[in-house]
Amino acid sequence: MKLGGSLARRRRSRRDKSRGPIAGTSNERRGQGRYSRLWFSVLMLALFGWFGGYLITTQFIFPLPPPLGDLFEVPDIRGGGLATARERLTGAGLVLGEIDSLLHPSVPEALIIGQSPLPGQVLRPESQVRVTVSLGPQLRSVPDVLGLTEDRAQIVLESSGFIVSMDTAEADLPRGSVLEVFPPPDTIIPLPAEVLMIVSTGPALVTMPLVLGLDREEALVLLDSLGLVVSEIAEVFRFGRDQGVVVEQEPASEIELERGAEVRLKVGMSGRVMENDSNWP
Repeated sequence: MKLGGSLARRRRSRRDKSRGPIAGTSNERRGQGRYSRLWFSVLMLALFGWFGGYLITTQFIFPLPPPLGDLFEVPDIRGGGLATARERLTGAGLVLGEIDSLLHPSVPEALIIGQSPLPGQVLRPESQVRVTVSLGPQLRSVPDVLGLTEDRAQIVLESSGFIVSMDTAEADLPRGSVLEVFPPPDTIIPLPAEVLMIVSTGPALVTMPLVLGLDREEALVLLDSLGLVVSEIAEVFRFGRDQGVVVEQEPASEIELERGAEVRLKVGMSGRVMENDSNWP
């Protein structure tokens, strides 16, 4: 009994040993297969996501531009009129587009002063070229500032858009008054423009001469030649050489006076006279 049981246990032990390695190898193979299928699925998902994102981006979000066809160079149409520009653009396979306008101090009215795109650039057929046309210079009438003071006249002219320059001249008008304007008032001229104002320095000044010691008539002739007016002649009693000559004058000599200023004299005379010199010191 013991011998048979021992043999039976040995046979089972050999069968178990023979079966053990085979069963372990099968389990490992099944695990490796699942791992490979998982990586393959991840790789396919990544490829599908990248390809799908590329299609969406290039076809919907940032579509590729259509293939370029013939391109035409933009001609220079500045300096000409609209009719000439339209003809040249048509010949170049382009179209005259939007037209703007603005004032220009030197370019005559209706001439093209700008374009977009600029000359030399290339466009597709039938593309539009935008242009800007000159309206010419702005015209303005010269205001009448004659008789105004210098500062007020300058404000009026500069606020009207003119550049003011000034010169002076002697005149009977008060100092600082505007005598003349060039161009004359109401002249229509393009801006910017310069206007010359002639401003009065006041009446001409003369120097009071020394008439003391001159005969009465000589003194009157001299003062009259200078444009001075003798408003009063007072006779005062004098002896000797002072008789008949100017002994006092007002104003004193070397003082500058305007033409037409008044002068008073005192002339010496002999004998007893009645004097009316209450206004003299």
